[in-house]
Amino acid sequence: MVALYRDGHEPTRRADRQASVPLIWRTMLEIDRAVVASVGKLTVTGSVPHELRNKPLVMAANHIGVFDALVLMKACYSIGIAPRFMLAGGLLDTPVLGWALRESGHLRVERGKATVLESFANAVEAIKHADAPLLVYPEGRITHDPGMWPERGKTGVARIALAANAPVIPISQWGAHEAAYWGTETVTGWNDVKPVLTSFLRALRQRPSFKVHFGDPVDLSDLSAAKPGDAVRAHKRIMQAITDNLVALRPDEPDLPKFHDPTRPTDTVSPWRDRWTGTP
Repeated sequence: MVALYRDGHEPTRRADRQASVPLIWRTMLEIDRAVVASVGKLTVTGSVPHELRNKPLVMAANHIGVFDALVLMKACYSIGIAPRFMLAGGLLDTPVLGWALRESGHLRVERGKATVLESFANAVEAIKHADAPLLVYPEGRITHDPGMWPERGKTGVARIALAANAPVIPISQWGAHEAAYWGTETVTGWNDVKPVLTSFLRALRQRPSFKVHFGDPVDLSDLSAAKPGDAVRAHKRIMQAITDNLVALRPDEPDLPKFHDPTRPTDTVSPWRDRWTGTP
């Protein structure tokens, strides 16, 4: 059995909880630890309250790069959590990796398709009966904001949390975008792969710093899945919490990131920054 890592503040977990994490996922988490450590240094702050562990729980993170899921995996691992991700169907259908992710219990969402409602319904049921949190990107894609602040996002995560009556832990991260370029939406040949690969090899030499912060639970106690408009209100609170906690992770980069990725689109503007900068 591959045991989950626990830091000095994490109480001993029961053997049945360890066994509930699929072996393939525990193995992937162990491999991920080594991969992230070889690329850069990870600093994790905050945690998940003990009373929320092994209960229905949603974790919502900002999306800044193609490497950030690996960083999030290690950050969760470091506090003794093995979350399930909500992933695009295309990723789950890839050879080998797709099989491993499916066997690990990750959930499918088909973006822009009629089945998206079914995906969210499945997520709600999965959360209600799961003993592992569901980690979701509310933005749905890597941010296109020039400053890499969270995009407006969609209400799907909020709807899932309200319908499942599950607390939401906001996760803010910074630095993973320096591990590899954004690249392109579709890969048609070597020219599409080359920028991502060369930037990754550069990161192996430069060893960027990765920062992940687990924030306090977002207060949604006054909101209901059945009340019109509450999903939008919940979404705003979740996204604002992610943004507010991100401020402290990038104090020297309040506007534009120092790391320039020429491949990442910058055609949207974050609506969440104005709370602390006074700018739209």
